Parts: sequence; structure tokens; C-alpha cells
Amino acid sequence: MEGGAQASSAAARQLAVRRFSAWLAEEGEIDSDLLYGLRLPKLPRKVLEALSDAEAKRLIAVCSGPEFRDRRDEALIRLMLETGLRRAEVCALKLRDLNLEPEQSFALVRCGKGAKGRIAPFGPHTARALSRYLRARRTHPLHERDDLWLGDRGRTLGYDGVRFCVQYRAELAGIKDFHLHKLRRTFACRWLAAEGSEQGLMAVAGWTSHAMIARYTNASAAERAAAESRRLNLGEI
Repeated sequence: MEGGAQASSAAARQLAVRRFSAWLAEEGEIDSDLLYGLRLPKLPRKVLEALSDAEAKRLIAVCSGPEFRDRRDEALIRLMLETGLRRAEVCALKLRDLNLEPEQSFALVRCGKGAKGRIAPFGPHTARALSRYLRARRTHPLHERDDLWLGDRGRTLGYDGVRFCVQYRAELAGIKDFHLHKLRRTFACRWLAAEGSEQGLMAVAGWTSHAMIARYTNASAAERAAAESRRLNLGEI
């Protein structure tokens, strides 16, 4: 901790030392496990901020130009904001993984985190942005490739390329302290704010634990509680 390590890193290292001590005792290398019963420290709960609606709108607005990169970046940002796809999942998408049929639009995540596939549905605004990008994509030198995302310098758009594109748009939009994972947090917060179910959120986000919902949306929990309190109007007696 004094060396600047995160609390979670310190806890993980302590756990590794405890396991090593237990193994030494089992193998007879030491008389007893000196760390037996030692408890892990409680970790501080981080507040993970999401984008405000105004910031999300600005992030999309700065992609309004006619160039190939504008069409691509708007489609990319809208897709991540509406579906919560992880960066690796976005990068892995192929042309065949998109369905842009009205009322049935979705992206097929073939192998998400934990080797779990899922369907990530999206609405007409994202479908329209993707359709516009695909039309612009036809003139790209690599348009015959199956990779969905192409760079603007005759290459495909890889893991670092996605981060650079979105980070660049965030700077244009004047969004401070931006990092790519904020899009996934924003997706989760907006889902719950719109009164979407937790089970539905878990299915679309690819989560198997309710703890992930609390982790990703703790910053907006107070706002949702206040909105729910006003809706319930329990003071009307």
C-alpha cells in the first residue's frame, strides 16, 4: 500500500502469501501455518462514475461529420453506449454478427468474458448509425474483410485503435477524466434509470452475479432511489 499499490492488489498478494503458507505447512516445510485465520482487509468501495446524459449526447454529437471516421466512430460509440459491450467484444465483431432488421436489431457476441456468448439488442438510432457506417465502409480498401471495424489508414481497427478513437472523441466533447469503460457503466446506469430489470441487464451485459450491478451502478443508486421515492409519493396519506 505504501508503494502505491491499489487495495485490491494488496489483498490479492496477501491471499497468495496465505495460500503459500498453507502449502508449506501441508508439505511439512514449516511446523504450522502461521497465517492461518488471518483475515483479508476490507476493501474500500469505489464509486464508479458514469457519463451524464449531456456528456453522452456531446460524445455522439462530435461524430456528426461526413467522413468515414465520423460514421464509424458514431456507430461504435452508440453501439457501446446502448449494449454495454466490452472493448474486446466490440473488436471481435464480424459483419455476420450484426442483424439490422427493424425491431430485431442485435449484435451477436460469440465469445464474451468467461467464454460466454450472448445477444446484445439495440434500437433504431444505433441501427441507423451502423447502417450509415456500413455504407461508408464499402469504399474502404479492406471492405471485403469480415472484420466489422476498419481503420481510416487502410487497416482494421484493433484493441488500441478502439480506445484511441473513443478517447479522441471524448477530448473533442470536452469530457474530463474519460476512459473507455465509462461507456459500459453508463449503459448499466441508463438501463436501471429507465426501469429496466436487473435480470435483463445481467443477460445483455453478460454478467452472472448481481454484485456486478451494484459495482457498476453505485454512483447512480442515490439518483434512482430519489426518483423512485418521488414516484411512490409515500407522503400522500
